[in-house]
Amino acid sequence: MTTAAPNATAFTPATLQHLIDNGKAPRLLDVRTPGEFQTSHIPGAYNVPLDTLREHRSELRRHLDEDVVLVCRSGARASQAEQALTEAGLPHLRVLDGGMMAWEAAGAPVNRGAERWELERQVRLIAGSVVLVSGVVGFFVPGVHLIGTAIGAGLTFAALSNTCAMGMMLSKLPYNRGPRTDIRTVIASLRDRS
Repeated sequence: MTTAAPNATAFTPATLQHLIDNGKAPRLLDVRTPGEFQTSHIPGAYNVPLDTLREHRSELRRHLDEDVVLVCRSGARASQAEQALTEAGLPHLRVLDGGMMAWEAAGAPVNRGAERWELERQVRLIAGSVVLVSGVVGFFVPGVHLIGTAIGAGLTFAALSNTCAMGMMLSKLPYNRGPRTDIRTVIASLRDRS
C-alpha cells in the first residue's frame, strides 16, 4: 500500500476541484473498500471497489464515457483500476494524484461517515504486532522468530509489487467491508447521470 508514482494520466486535487466548481465534474470512481468509502469520499463519487471493478470491468466500460477519474487512498489501487479499465478498452482515464490523502490535505470537500482505521494503518498494526510477539517469544521458543522474518519478506514483496496480501485479507473483514457494493446499483447510477 504505497503511493503511486505520478504519471501522464494523473492530475492534482486542485485541477479536479476546478472542474467540479465549473460544473464540468468528471465521473469519479472511488475504488476503495465500501468501509473506506463510507468513512470519507469526494461528493458525487461512485464506490466501485477494485475487486468489483476488475470482475465487472466490461459491464462498467459500457456505462462510462472517457471523462473518468479514479480515486483511492493514495493512488496505488486507482492505478491498478486504470490498468484494468484500459485493458477493457476505456482509454484516457485519469488518476487523482495522491488520492484521498492529497484531496483532504488540499482542504477539498469530503462527505464523512463513521471513522475507521485505514487499511494501511491496520496492516502496520498487524505486521508490527506479529513481528514484536514472534521476536519476544523467539527468546524462549527456538525458530519462532522466523515468523517475523516471513512477515518482513511479505512486506518487502508488497512494496516491490505494489500489492498487499495482508491488506487484501483485512479488507474482507466485516469491519472493513461496510455496505456491500451492488454492481447493478452502481451501473444504474452511472446510467442515470448520463
